[in-house]
Amino acid sequence: MATSLFLLLDDIASVLDDVSLLTKVAAKKTAGVLGDDLALNAQQVSGVKADRELPVVWAVCKGSFINKAILVPAALVIGSWLPWLVTPLLMIGGAFLCFEGCEKLAHKFLHKNEHAADTMRHEKAVADPSIDVVAVEKDKIKGAVRTDFILSAEIIAITLGTVQGQPFVTQLTVLVSIALIMTIGVYGLVAGIVKLDDAGLYLSKRPGSGVQAIGRGILVAAPWLMKALSVAGTVAMFLVGGGILVHGVPAFAHAIEAWAATAGVLGTIGSMLVNAGIGLVAGAIVLAGVELVKRVRRKG
Repeated sequence: MATSLFLLLDDIASVLDDVSLLTKVAAKKTAGVLGDDLALNAQQVSGVKADRELPVVWAVCKGSFINKAILVPAALVIGSWLPWLVTPLLMIGGAFLCFEGCEKLAHKFLHKNEHAADTMRHEKAVADPSIDVVAVEKDKIKGAVRTDFILSAEIIAITLGTVQGQPFVTQLTVLVSIALIMTIGVYGLVAGIVKLDDAGLYLSKRPGSGVQAIGRGILVAAPWLMKALSVAGTVAMFLVGGGILVHGVPAFAHAIEAWAATAGVLGTIGSMLVNAGIGLVAGAIVLAGVELVKRVRRKG
């Protein structure tokens, strides 16, 4: 009896070790998507009235939990009965990440006036008392939840690729762990980011020159933090997306890994640059295809 109990405990410990290791690996692989998820959601929920920022973040967070509740079972079904779909789904997700990165760059550099006009329209809508603020908030929440669904699907697909071939219980535990960690982590940070300016304003009005200086520093740093998150998220999209595409071609991936292993630090940097370059090219090709289809539809 005691022997059976010890064997059971040993099996449980072994499973937990596997879960811990695989969760760390999956978290590392999805870090790029996480950065983009954080930047995009912080941008989407910012701009509402200060007293409504946290309720909006919470509403999007609840939508994210619902997204994960749909995606995790779907991933388990694919992993159990359609495992051959995992690699194609990863490749599609990687290509989509690269496309999103190129689309962001194109929108920023080729449609500056359009982007500025959208921002001004939103600011006027929030400031205008005749505008239904609740409706504006609902539109923001819907848009943020849609964006979250796409990014969550990419996170779950990457995680599924990490746990492919593992026992069902291990797959379930890792997928649920990543879903919870990513959702709580992202929206906890988003809540902190969107309230940074309020914290800075509060501290800047408190007595004491040191406290006031910290508050003013936060007020200056907050917009730069948003910009830095956006840039980091875009770079990560190409690194992660390109890396997924590279690993979808095993011979190419092994050749890059072998070269990186012999070249040390330069090899690591070089492999990252290769991933980013492939991601940029792939994203540009997909973006060109999408724009071509749009033009054909408009002419039709």
